Amino acid sequence: MKLLQGYVWHPRELDIDLADYLPRRLDPDVHVLWDAMPAAPFTFFDDGTLAATQRVYQFTVMRFVPPDDDPAALLPWLAETLQTALERSPEGVGWQVMADLRELG
Repeated sequence: MKLLQGYVWHPRELDIDLADYLPRRLDPDVHVLWDAMPAAPFTFFDDGTLAATQRVYQFTVMRFVPPDDDPAALLPWLAETLQTALERSPEGVGWQVMADLRELG
């Protein structure tokens, strides 16, 4: 099940490896994925920055959820954990991450 979905970005001229700041896996069996996109799915950011000046990553957090588990119960912990990790990233890194409780099929 997908838990969180969104984007992470930084200026193209910055050589940033997100793996230095974001975990690939969190307990219990939560997978944190990001993939560089060839182009952002939008032209401008909310602050007016041109998306073409940024390296944009699709960001997804997922977990295989047993039938009796409530995936929404993980969201507060996930939000706090990932917020802390993202806040330690270098100046210029931005993100927009939202809850997205959809089953993957």
